[in-house]
Amino acid sequence: MVASLITNLLQLDGWGSILTFGLLSLFQVWMCIDALRRGEWLWAVIIFLGWWLTAIIYYFYVYRSGVSATRGFELPGAQKRKRIKELQAQIYHLDKAHHHFQLGDIYFQQGKLAKAEASYRASLERDAQDIDTRAHLGQCLLRAKRPAEAKPLLEGVCAENPKHDYSHSMMALAETLTALEEKDAALAIWQQVTVCNSYPRAKVQLAELYLAKNQPDLARAEVRDILSDDVHAPAFQRKRDRFWIRRAKSLARKVGR
Repeated sequence: MVASLITNLLQLDGWGSILTFGLLSLFQVWMCIDALRRGEWLWAVIIFLGWWLTAIIYYFYVYRSGVSATRGFELPGAQKRKRIKELQAQIYHLDKAHHHFQLGDIYFQQGKLAKAEASYRASLERDAQDIDTRAHLGQCLLRAKRPAEAKPLLEGVCAENPKHDYSHSMMALAETLTALEEKDAALAIWQQVTVCNSYPRAKVQLAELYLAKNQPDLARAEVRDILSDDVHAPAFQRKRDRFWIRRAKSLARKVGR
């Protein structure tokens, strides 16, 4: 299959050939830069030295799999990737709980959930009561499709502080309950969250539960609010919420506007 694809590309003539190889080269550069930003040095070298085929392999096995795991579920205040080396050095010399926690947040944002979990657990070994670490470990377990393990962590955090992480922990608890088929409990939490917040993440999933319960009018009202707010939202917010806006538009086709 790959050999056939290469043969077909080589048979392209004129502008078609130039355009194809130009686009493939740009894709190769994009993946190489992404690998450098992630600290995937071996991949970066392989992509740089290899042909565009290595960039495609990287796209499916690293770029797409890592990003999709946490797309739409950002953690408030998560640090930049460039801090990894700095944090690893601080852990080596000081071994403080908050350094492990911050490193876990970086790995979470990169979609490296196994590494994130290890860092959060290392943080809890040094400070078992830290509410931020318990919350983010719960979110990590949820994204790793282990909602039963996430539930007690998130329940404890939300009982202690319902507005923790600007209600992101409460939203994660609602998603956990949905994953465990406790949809009535999840619905109650989404309603609680949307009283004080207009997060598309919350409103979309509330609308989906309304639709599942055969309450299209309530679902339609939530979808209208989401799409109306999106029109007037600043650019940075629209970029951050685009995952949920796409889901809202999909729902709009089902319930009508």
